Amino acid sequence: MAAVSAKNKLKVNLSSAQISSCTDELIQQMKKVYDSVGLLNNSDVTYDNTLKVLADFSADCSAIRSSIDFPQHVSPDKEIRNASTEAERKLSEVEVELSMRQDVYNNIKAFDEKFGQGLTGETKRYLERLIRNGKRNVRYLTVVQQKANNSAPVDSLHFVIELFCIYAIQVIHEEFNIGLHLDKEVRDKITTIKKRMTELSIDFNRNLNEENDILEFSVEELNGLPDDFIEGLNKTDNGLYQVSLKYPHYFPCMKKATNPETRKKLETAFNSRCKNENTPIMEELVELRQKQADLLGYAVHADYVTEIRMSKTAANVKNFLSRLASKLKSLGESEIQTYLKYKAIESQKHGFEDDHKVHAWDMRYYMNIVEEKEFSVDHEKLKEYFPLEIVTKGLLDIYQLLLNLKFEEVENPEVWHPEVRLFNVSDGSSGSFMGQFYLDLHPREGKFGHAACFGLQPGCILSNGSRQHAIAAMVANFTKPTATRPALLTHDEVVTYFHEFGHVMHGICAEASFSMFSGTRVERDFVEAPSQMLENWCWERESLSRMSAHYKDSTQIPDDLLEKLIKSKRANAGIFNLQFHIQQTFLLQQIMLGTFDQTIHTSRKADTAAVYARLSEEILGIQATPGTNMAATFGHLADGYDAMYYGYLWSEVYCMDMFYTRFKNNVMDTKAGLDYRENILKPGGTKDAIDMLREFLGRDPDETAFLTSKGLT
Repeated sequence: MAAVSAKNKLKVNLSSAQISSCTDELIQQMKKVYDSVGLLNNSDVTYDNTLKVLADFSADCSAIRSSIDFPQHVSPDKEIRNASTEAERKLSEVEVELSMRQDVYNNIKAFDEKFGQGLTGETKRYLERLIRNGKRNVRYLTVVQQKANNSAPVDSLHFVIELFCIYAIQVIHEEFNIGLHLDKEVRDKITTIKKRMTELSIDFNRNLNEENDILEFSVEELNGLPDDFIEGLNKTDNGLYQVSLKYPHYFPCMKKATNPETRKKLETAFNSRCKNENTPIMEELVELRQKQADLLGYAVHADYVTEIRMSKTAANVKNFLSRLASKLKSLGESEIQTYLKYKAIESQKHGFEDDHKVHAWDMRYYMNIVEEKEFSVDHEKLKEYFPLEIVTKGLLDIYQLLLNLKFEEVENPEVWHPEVRLFNVSDGSSGSFMGQFYLDLHPREGKFGHAACFGLQPGCILSNGSRQHAIAAMVANFTKPTATRPALLTHDEVVTYFHEFGHVMHGICAEASFSMFSGTRVERDFVEAPSQMLENWCWERESLSRMSAHYKDSTQIPDDLLEKLIKSKRANAGIFNLQFHIQQTFLLQQIMLGTFDQTIHTSRKADTAAVYARLSEEILGIQATPGTNMAATFGHLADGYDAMYYGYLWSEVYCMDMFYTRFKNNVMDTKAGLDYRENILKPGGTKDAIDMLREFLGRDPDETAFLTSKGLT
């Protein structure tokens, strides 16, 4: 065990009163820094009193900022969570005001005119970003990904939201168009809009985080679920089992419950979470974003967002999604017929009426049936080979070997909950300290409900010239152990674990000088690519053998079961893309949700439930459940991923190109791993993603590997 590093400046156990006082102190510091730059005469600007002051403050205050706003996601104390949420609201409001400082922007422009031509490298890039951000007004927020989910979950057309929510939550650029080059009257209007959007976004996600609905079922209604799952549920006095809408309860039920009424009740409740509160919030956000785009001279909000992404225009995104949808449409239709075939068999077997339709609550269940019947993947049996401790050790070993790193657990660390672990990271060759990461892997009341990486302390140069090392936290909700079994992971959860830990490594391996470019602060439609690529290790025989063993006797996964798992990667290739992310996510649904996002953000107003229902029918051929509104749970569209949901598929193009080109023939190739660390992870945001890819691949990237991975070539 290692000692706690003095380089960790986080204060992870602030009381609610301390959060409040720290927030007030930080606000005063923020105002003082902006005053020091804004009140300069244009003729007096220098690097030290302008750019360096702003960069130093961003770096020096990063740890206390995370100490203030991170607890809302993980603290077991509701009072502290509420204080953290309120602190974020106050800080965001002040950031909006400060971002409107015309005098600060003018002095940055003055510096550029005097010294800009003489700057090079990262400093030049920093100045260019400050000027660009003065027009667009970028500020940093810790927001949800997440994927993805990464993306979004698949149950009822919700596979994708889970995916989204599984993707990294990280410190990323949130774009706000301030337009400091515009007239004051216009800027004032934008300030008002921004403040209102900040309030709405915080309320939207607080509603989701605090949601705690419980449904009650008899044991007969839970038929098909494994005994260990049912044993882990709370029971009422009258013998009913309590099922929450949190992922560890919801998705197993959608996958295994044979009773369609049970699945329907759960899916309806899941996609109705916060519907009354969050639907008007989301629709007001759509209107405000378009009003802001109007003031800044953009035809639609999506054009504003994509302008500084790899995609560049909303039209390019539309073409990308349409092209994929057309290639997958026939495969998806074929798979629906397969599900209908099995629905007829299951209905007769269990005595339920067959209405000859595939509903939203049927999708995950019949996807699982297809896997079991046509690929014979017994996921309950497979889960026995993925005890959490074994997976964790194997995962850490693989990352250490592949990236030439060394991890050492910290003894008696200061953490926010007894289950949390802390590790030091050092270079495998030199032994030099690189950073730290926390693992917070089990659900609890009030905790962030998905799986994600939180960047807590950026790796960058501090005001005194020393390097601040990166610190990140991986937060997940893996099922806890029971009295008779250790915590066992599904293969989907193993994929999630590998993905999110990839974000942790991106944060720690990056070596930027400016906090603006630290870790995952790359183009938003590239940010998932490094972690998406690493998901492939969860489908390869050699790497799987390193992170699996039966929880009873430590035997390896039988060859036949392992072979079936690997083959199942291509199962449901049209609608479900098993490789893409946790929960064997809807690939067509990813496209549908990306299209939904683009549709509402190329509109002045949106009836989100109606738009979602229409696109579900058009793209998936499946009706949204009447009375639900998935958009009310789509946290990423309130968190800074608006008009960017396409990014998870967009970045997968590059992830597959990297994997197939450098790792497919040898997933433990340490030379390729070092090149990956050097060319993709180390630069952070100091280079454009396209340039990093060219260096790693030795050529321009293309879509060939992506299409091959989907069975489309």
